[in-house]
Amino acid sequence: MTDRLRIALAQLNPTVGAIAQNLALAKATLADAAGQGADILLFSELFLTGYFPDDLLFKPRFIADAMAAAEDFARATAGTSVTAIMPTIWREGGKLFNAVVVCEAGAITARRYKRELPNDDIFYEKRYFERADLQEPVTIKGVSIGIPICEDIWHPEVCAHLVDHGARILLCPNGSPYWRNKQATRYKLVTDRVAEDNVPLLYLNQVGGQDELVYDGASFGIEPGGRLVVQAKSFEPEILMSNWARTEDGWRCTDPHVTPLSSVDEAPWRACVLGLRDYVKKNGFKSVVLGLSGGIDSAIVAAMAVDAIGADNVHCLMLPYRYTSEESLADARDCAERLGVRYDVVSIGDPVEAALSELQPVFGNRPEDLTEENIQSRMRGVYLMAVSNKLGSLLLTTGNKSEMAVGYATIYGDMNGGFNPIKDMLKMRVYELADWRNKHRPADCLGPDGLVITQNIIDKAPSAELRPNQTDQDSLPPYPILDEILVGLVELELSVAEVVQRGEGRFDRALVKRIEKLLNIAEYKRRQSAPGVKISRKAFGLGRRYPITNGYRDENLIAEPIGRLDSKGLE
Repeated sequence: MTDRLRIALAQLNPTVGAIAQNLALAKATLADAAGQGADILLFSELFLTGYFPDDLLFKPRFIADAMAAAEDFARATAGTSVTAIMPTIWREGGKLFNAVVVCEAGAITARRYKRELPNDDIFYEKRYFERADLQEPVTIKGVSIGIPICEDIWHPEVCAHLVDHGARILLCPNGSPYWRNKQATRYKLVTDRVAEDNVPLLYLNQVGGQDELVYDGASFGIEPGGRLVVQAKSFEPEILMSNWARTEDGWRCTDPHVTPLSSVDEAPWRACVLGLRDYVKKNGFKSVVLGLSGGIDSAIVAAMAVDAIGADNVHCLMLPYRYTSEESLADARDCAERLGVRYDVVSIGDPVEAALSELQPVFGNRPEDLTEENIQSRMRGVYLMAVSNKLGSLLLTTGNKSEMAVGYATIYGDMNGGFNPIKDMLKMRVYELADWRNKHRPADCLGPDGLVITQNIIDKAPSAELRPNQTDQDSLPPYPILDEILVGLVELELSVAEVVQRGEGRFDRALVKRIEKLLNIAEYKRRQSAPGVKISRKAFGLGRRYPITNGYRDENLIAEPIGRLDSKGLE
């Protein structure tokens, strides 16, 4: 039995489904950890398959390949003194489990299975996995180690069972996606378990983008007394090494080292950049293209793209029509020059006029309406998709969450695209982040320092410029009001009455009902929208699944508002 342990937490960026690639990364990390004298090496949840593999888990060959990869990895531990804990999938007795395999001396020496399967918000593990019985600790280097898997630590009885059966250290692999201020929730959760069980708990999270989700890393360890003793970086891969010694009071960290995390203001920017970068790279693209209108949304997406993959790989097009202002032309060019991207101006005037002329016999004498505006937007979409096809660049779309909520977007027009880094960002958050980026540049961002989005772009009234003197507020309430209503209806799932009450007189029921109606009827558009980075607790798409054909309307049939919170609380 040893009195000292050197524990390595592998905060890495696996790719869903890329079993061979993840296995190679695991083997390289094993060699690195062995070279640094690690006794225990922990990988993040479902590392070999990537988190989360969704319906790949219904493919028997995928399961067989993953299990074979786990055996292959175990053989790689031969000749090392490292005991590696590898999370993966495992089939036993015809049942599939979210598992970890303990690998040492060239073999799998133990398996442990996840008990508590999340089945809310973005998680639906009960679709695939069996719920395990309460698991026992494993013995590593003579020390009893408990391995609760992710959701397990949300349920006190799981950790209590491990400690009651001898565990003296808890090692928890996670696949915990980012949303605003998520780390505070994690700290409280782990601190509570440590206080209850009086043993250290090391929390390992993966890093990287996977479709809508971004994993922010930020792995850490807390020992009894609530002391944060180790902390990894936010949004960056890292092997976090820590040394532990047995004392009269239990195991304690002998070399505390805490890396400062991204601030609450910085984290959304880094999440969007990382999500975009990984979506581009993991899907085999080298470059992106987008329409640069001179407005705030396209400007911030362009800046994120440059930060993610570099200016040489970003192509912006201004697509003017008769309603495009000189101010917008100047702002778009200025933004492109500040970012250093390729910038082209391609007029849509002639094809729009040709389309209107050809359609005139069909339209007859009907007055102009949204139809003519949508033709402009859809013509821009045609041009951008053509550039995407011809040059092989991923088309980015640039609609914010406020617009997507109320359908203020043209399907098959400005909604065209393969990815949207600001899809889950309310309009006022866009302004806040633009101001933040003008004053800061994270070290892993590739764009220029200083002013990248001019004050004129930030200050001018937002407009789609699809008719003379148009502004967004012709159709929508002011964005501060709209965003507050949407937070209530979407992110907090409040009733109309509760949203009105929460507004404390800033808006009336008629306005909230109008926004609710727009929210409901725009569901079909959102269902066809590009994926985008999730940065809030409740995002459109993966975490919010409303029916398109939906007869329910909030008619205030209940006398008193009913407040509701998610079982894990709301940040």
